[in-house]
Amino acid sequence: MTDKAEFMKSNLVKDFTKDIQQYNLGPLWEAIPEVMNKTPKPHAEAYLWSGELLKKKLSEAAQIFTPDRGGERRAIYFQNPGLTYRKPWGQVSTTQTLYAAVQLLQPGEEAPSHRHSQSALRFITEGTGAYTIVQGERIFMEEGDFLTTPKNLWHGHGHVGKEPMVWMDALDIPTIYSIGGTFFEPYEGGLQQPDVPDNFSEVRYRGGMVRPVGDGKFTVAPLANYKWNRTLDGIKGLMHFDPDPFNAYAVEYINPSTGKSANPTIGSRMTHLPKDFHTKAHRHTHSVIYCVHKGSGYTVINGQRFDWKKGDYFVVPNWAWHEHVASENSYLFSVNDIPIMDRFELEQEQELETNKGHQEITSEFKPDFR
Repeated sequence: MTDKAEFMKSNLVKDFTKDIQQYNLGPLWEAIPEVMNKTPKPHAEAYLWSGELLKKKLSEAAQIFTPDRGGERRAIYFQNPGLTYRKPWGQVSTTQTLYAAVQLLQPGEEAPSHRHSQSALRFITEGTGAYTIVQGERIFMEEGDFLTTPKNLWHGHGHVGKEPMVWMDALDIPTIYSIGGTFFEPYEGGLQQPDVPDNFSEVRYRGGMVRPVGDGKFTVAPLANYKWNRTLDGIKGLMHFDPDPFNAYAVEYINPSTGKSANPTIGSRMTHLPKDFHTKAHRHTHSVIYCVHKGSGYTVINGQRFDWKKGDYFVVPNWAWHEHVASENSYLFSVNDIPIMDRFELEQEQELETNKGHQEITSEFKPDFR
């Protein structure tokens, strides 16, 4: 052991460290190994939530909570087990930067409008007949649709259909909370009423990426709903070419006015994995939350196998080796924090160069379902 190492373990150092801590002062010599890692060491863990469990708990929640009794939203969020100790924002964190949840709206129900400084998005997983109303535009939702809800805009939900409606929510709650930027305001009139025709932005953007003249000035996405059939058309176009070795066939939802991500702080993608396709392993600074929209397969994350199927959700923490394998034609919707990492110029990516780009499977994840 070196003289420096011996000195750092000496009683002289230990006593001085203890002494300054009583004055709310901290010893950098002890903190550096924890906070100045050579590579990222996320507190978030890889994890998977089964669709059966989510369906069961949403059904139970429907018997207890309504939007007007017990809370504005009947939503169950994905709490990352590696972040539960980081109170209070750790209690609503799926990754260190993002929050995700599943929300259920029953026929005839209304979720009152509110607005907040967090940006939000939704991906529709089940049902039809419900709508979200954002800043006076009522937008009807269908399975496979992707919707944006920019920060500080009034938004609420209503259901005029005949079957339950379920969707995934994603927000940048942990990021906004950690930097002290949280604002929230309820809408005094309950659910805001429309002041433009239904599906207004969708109709204006019927030409797809042919942008209406004058919309170039928008900084928030002027298109509120990205329809599933158009997303699927985009992926089908890619399938005329060889798949990307790490992402297969993937498209990104973007703001047609700026060309950047549809949500300024949350990236969103749809990935198609053909049957038996096996991506190569890589890791990157950004974290990812996946929703299995269709199909089945498995993902290897840092040597652990996570088997997934339609309705499941799973998390790939930042700087974690991962690769996907599809057992059948599969579609994975995902959200990421690339826009946040890009803002701080932190995004990096690394390919696995050993074993032909694939990991050795050392364990298998067993999801909770009771």
